[in-house]
Amino acid sequence: MQRRSLGREFQWLWAAYAASAYGSGFGLGAFSIIAVLALHAGPTAISALSAAGLTVGAVLAVPLGPWVEARRKRPVMIAMDLGRFAAMLSIPAAYVLGTLTYVQVLVVTVLVAAAKIAFNAASGAYLKSLVPVQDLLVATGRFEATTWTSVIVGPPVGGAAIGIFGPVVTIAGDAISYLLSALGISAIGPGEPLPPSTPGSRIRATDLLDGWRHILSHPSLRPLLFNTNLCNGFIMGTEPLIALLMLRQLGFAPWQFSLAFAAPCVGGLIGARSAAPLAERFGRHRVMLASGALRSCWILGWAFVQPGMPGLTLAIAVQFGLVTSCGIMNPIYAAYRLEQTPRELAARTLSSWSVTSNLSIAALTMLLGLLASVAGVRTAIATAGTAMLLTPLLLIPMRAIPAPSLESEPEPAPSRD
Repeated sequence: MQRRSLGREFQWLWAAYAASAYGSGFGLGAFSIIAVLALHAGPTAISALSAAGLTVGAVLAVPLGPWVEARRKRPVMIAMDLGRFAAMLSIPAAYVLGTLTYVQVLVVTVLVAAAKIAFNAASGAYLKSLVPVQDLLVATGRFEATTWTSVIVGPPVGGAAIGIFGPVVTIAGDAISYLLSALGISAIGPGEPLPPSTPGSRIRATDLLDGWRHILSHPSLRPLLFNTNLCNGFIMGTEPLIALLMLRQLGFAPWQFSLAFAAPCVGGLIGARSAAPLAERFGRHRVMLASGALRSCWILGWAFVQPGMPGLTLAIAVQFGLVTSCGIMNPIYAAYRLEQTPRELAARTLSSWSVTSNLSIAALTMLLGLLASVAGVRTAIATAGTAMLLTPLLLIPMRAIPAPSLESEPEPAPSRD
């Protein structure tokens, strides 16, 4: 079957996304690894690093949704990429100078988290104006496939680089990837349409809540928000605990830790490539429910990982099941969320969604870290895995998802930058 072209502008956007994704794959878990290996932090400190960064970053990002909505999206995306480049590059610089501290790493996580929310809001809104509505699932599927490909390649290379050059080399690589992303977005060229509406230079209190109003009043986006945010919270909340379990308690080498997350991402690539054909054959509603249920079954398996090759094999199998189901569901719900959001609310809706997600991840990361300090790392992971099994119940209220209409939303009139 011939590959569908989505245009030159999308190709540059996709290339910029790939640069950033491969950098993030190279630096997967880098903050947790630095906390464990360079700063010798314990479970509470590691979890607090992730939780505080996400929480403060989310709070700082709340007014960014309306701010992004009132502006052309490409300059916002470029600015957020350059900001992340500068912030992350400060960590290897401080490490080389012998001045790296826990506080500095914490500040960087805050800045990166806030910039990520603003970038995602801008890029999602820009994608909606760039790609016809009937092609959104194809576009989000390509992004999802790129994400999983980057995690297949990046972590093993990053783990080997850590073993050779030290624990901050992956941070430097990730920082450079944001610079490459900014260059790719710059190469798209002029022609971005003006924002559909401009709230004005002052951000009103009502503007901050518009995204949440849209989500919570929508009969399908509301349960989807609760489900995806809880699942992401349990998945990401256990990440620092899994790093602590494998690197410190079970004695796995950094490259083995990276391999446990990289090799299974073949499943994520398979899932992302399968999402559109499965949705076309069985219906998006049915596929989303099935993949959402499958996604909930795997976290519990991490509690049973043991030292040596059997433990590494189990870790890879558990992660393969998780990322395959995520690879199917993520592009479908991402496309549906854009389809069901008016263009003039896209940035605010995506920003509100990301803020809620970050706060959920932060809260669960902190709670699981505290539980690990009291009851042990395995108990905390097992608790998260058991609670994850209940999350598919939140998808039950979702109504059937219709196929997108070619006439559902007019295309914007182009204008020069």
